[in-house]
Amino acid sequence: MKTLSYQSIPEMLKSSATQYATLPAVSYKKEGVYLTLSYDQLYRRVLMAARGLLKAGLQPGDRVAILSENRTGWAIADLGTQTARGVTVPIYATNTPQQIAEVINHCGAKIIFISNRLQYEKLLAVREEIGSALQVFSFERFLGSREFPVNTLYQLSEISYPLTKEEQDEIEVGIALIGKNDLMTIIYTSGTTGRPKGVMLTHSQMLFDAYYGIKKLGGIPSQETFLSFLPLSHVLERTAGYHAALMYGCHIAFAESVEKVIENIIEIRPTMMVSVPRLFEKIYSRIYENVHQTNPLKRKMFHSAVKIGREYVYCKYIQQQNPGFLRLKYWLVDRIIFKKIRERFGGRLRLFISGGAPLDKTINEFMWIIGIPTCEGYGLTETSPAVTLNSLQEVRFGSVGRLLEQTEARLADDGELLLKGPQIMLGYYKNPEATAEVLKDGWLSSGDIATIDPQGFIYIVDRKKEIIVTAGGKNIAPQPIENELKLDKYISQAYVHGDRKPYLVALITPNLERLIELAQQESIDYFDLESLVAHAKVRKLFEERISELNSRLPSYESIKKFVVIPGEFSVEGGELTPTLKFKRKVIYQIYQEKIDSLYYADGNGIGN
Repeated sequence: MKTLSYQSIPEMLKSSATQYATLPAVSYKKEGVYLTLSYDQLYRRVLMAARGLLKAGLQPGDRVAILSENRTGWAIADLGTQTARGVTVPIYATNTPQQIAEVINHCGAKIIFISNRLQYEKLLAVREEIGSALQVFSFERFLGSREFPVNTLYQLSEISYPLTKEEQDEIEVGIALIGKNDLMTIIYTSGTTGRPKGVMLTHSQMLFDAYYGIKKLGGIPSQETFLSFLPLSHVLERTAGYHAALMYGCHIAFAESVEKVIENIIEIRPTMMVSVPRLFEKIYSRIYENVHQTNPLKRKMFHSAVKIGREYVYCKYIQQQNPGFLRLKYWLVDRIIFKKIRERFGGRLRLFISGGAPLDKTINEFMWIIGIPTCEGYGLTETSPAVTLNSLQEVRFGSVGRLLEQTEARLADDGELLLKGPQIMLGYYKNPEATAEVLKDGWLSSGDIATIDPQGFIYIVDRKKEIIVTAGGKNIAPQPIENELKLDKYISQAYVHGDRKPYLVALITPNLERLIELAQQESIDYFDLESLVAHAKVRKLFEERISELNSRLPSYESIKKFVVIPGEFSVEGGELTPTLKFKRKVIYQIYQEKIDSLYYADGNGIGN
């Protein structure tokens, strides 16, 4: 295990470029083919970008925004900015023009990197608000307007002019001047509960989290291949799937898009990935859908294999005992069943890291059972992000693991998790009031209600602001109920509502593939998806499924009424953040009429 001796991210990259010079660093798809830069090639491209930024007038501490999907240009722009002693400000590629303008104006960015014409058009729409002094550089070539010019990253880097030794020496002198406590990035939170705040993180905080997160996992070899699909604008992907990978000489391949992740997995055959729970929910659902369509004998074999797998996983990883004969039984079902499942994901995936939202315990167990351990962790943008992590050596399903080294946690009187450690942010940019509200005597108020067991494993109950307090005074965490609903084969997403109301209600989005299949089997006549979800047989189906869940819940946590909507919650629709978390206020605003109707006397109830 290497030691953490770097002062900055650029110093870490320089070291990796020497140590892993010829190994693949980053890959990206161009015209249907993945192209790769080695560590030495990536470092030179970063130095050339830094050269261009310095010529463009970038001063130490100046903010540089990046508005782009994941791609090699993102990495070069980010690392080039840091190497030139600037501060990177990532912006989600899904943001609206107004949201983009707010970030640019708040952080005072002088330069912005964009991916393509689509992002340029967003800037053009708010040009009057962001000012004409902003320099724009694109990763793709296209013609901008005369009033709002755009150049390319290639032009900025002057690719045709090789870096001279004198230029490299001068830039590397600048790298040596970067202090570990210098501001590295400002990351604006995704804004699930209000206006985004700019989280200030230093080089040492980001390096600490990448290093000790990987140490918690037991280290990784330099030959690991990461497939990067979560936005690099999000701190989880940036730390765990980007900084950590570069620190250890791993290969980062950028997925084309979220929609093409499964296709890219087969092409790249990654060994490690960072994800949010939504991917695992889809994997779980898809596997069980396929099993459902097989003959009874194969279904029985699959369920028997899962039972053996669960016994094996609990024996080996939870109880940490010698599996004995159980090892042979698992080996047989693994060869017959689980290995074939893993081959659908490239055949080399050995580990997932999950974060960003709670991962359902059943789904987490299942991933371990099929031979792709999924280590769930916990953190916030404000904590760089990881403070806890499960590992192959220490795991409890349903928990977010134990604390990283040098990290402390305690519970406030109301159960809120308080955190302290080297990875805690400096504060919110230009917002001392908000900083003082969450940072007191070095302890960060997480905003999450949690419990801690005697072994130090932390369990997140729910977001403090999302806890439902019913009219009867019951405190209810909606996420566990929503996760239980999503395990149903006919349910894709679920939103539970009931704050200051007499009972809980739910918005359900269906698994459309499974629902359409049912409609064909039952000869249900429908015109469109709206008429399908409103059909009496479909209504009865969901009543039965939700009633079955209610039978396992206390009365005050049961879903009394619900409505099925034909489409899914999405980033584009505004209901989800770019990392696929619910924007609860937005969901309520969009569906307020439907939700409020469930509290009328004639609302749709279970069994009505």
